[in-house]
Amino acid sequence: MSEVCDKVTEGDINSAARLIRDIEDDIPGVKDILKELYPFTGNAYVIGITGAPGVGKSTLVDAMLSHLRREGKTVGVLAVDPTSPFSGGAILGDRIRMRRHALDDGVFIRSLATRGQFGGLARAARGAIDVLDAMGKDYIIVETVGVGQDEVDIAQIAQTTVVVVVPRLGDGIQAMKAGILEVGDIFLINKADNEHADRALNDLKSMLGMNQHERCADRWRPPVLKAQAAADIGVVEFMAEIEAHGQYLRRTSDGPCYRRSKESVRHDLLEMVKYQLIEDMTRRLENTGNLDRMVDLIAQGKTDPFTACEEIVLNYRAIAKSQ
Repeated sequence: MSEVCDKVTEGDINSAARLIRDIEDDIPGVKDILKELYPFTGNAYVIGITGAPGVGKSTLVDAMLSHLRREGKTVGVLAVDPTSPFSGGAILGDRIRMRRHALDDGVFIRSLATRGQFGGLARAARGAIDVLDAMGKDYIIVETVGVGQDEVDIAQIAQTTVVVVVPRLGDGIQAMKAGILEVGDIFLINKADNEHADRALNDLKSMLGMNQHERCADRWRPPVLKAQAAADIGVVEFMAEIEAHGQYLRRTSDGPCYRRSKESVRHDLLEMVKYQLIEDMTRRLENTGNLDRMVDLIAQGKTDPFTACEEIVLNYRAIAKSQ
């Protein structure tokens, strides 16, 4: 086993931080390290926190950290942030999040840039989760960027997906449009001191009730809770529901790790294959100059993007077949 793997599995924070940086930058050889680390994964409990911007996701994560640390649990936090258009890095850095936990050796906090990835998750998030898992973290919390309709990939990566909303007009409709009702395992109405909190609670329960006919009798029924994360009100009850969902998964899953169910493995594998194919095709296009040629033809009105796409794919298939 390589020195990097040895240090990560021993819990070395600096080695883990450098490896996650290399994963983000797609440094050559990083995949070989992840291959070595994979047998050491599958022990951490992954919690996804998603919701629209401004609902208080980071404040909630901060409160969750305090709760878990009081119980003696080690925690890794991955905050998936928007990408800077200039540096390509995360606009919101980990130093301005969860400041009171920054010096806690039992907590690892890292921001990841989306870099144009859909689904509210950075492509590097999956690798980073494996790194934190191999480090021995008991819990890994993934906070997504909060982009609404694309924010459903978290359900494929987390064992428990939490949807956070606030009691204001339009949140319920937004959740229905985004399909979040289907991916949420727990719904939390944050900033519940707002006068519209009870109405939001009833609205969400009603919308979830409309979907209950689609659920089997033994399926988990997502609870709707209220909390004021900033004041640490309702967080204990919220964490109890996360534990209840974990017990449900352990009782109903084939194995101890839900993330390694056939459904999750299939999703992750297909995502890797798609990225690899796109990366390979893009490299070939740039090397041959076909991409620039097609761009010029489309810009000049001499062809359309659909025809250009078909030609690019056909050329790629022909090259791949000949090799």
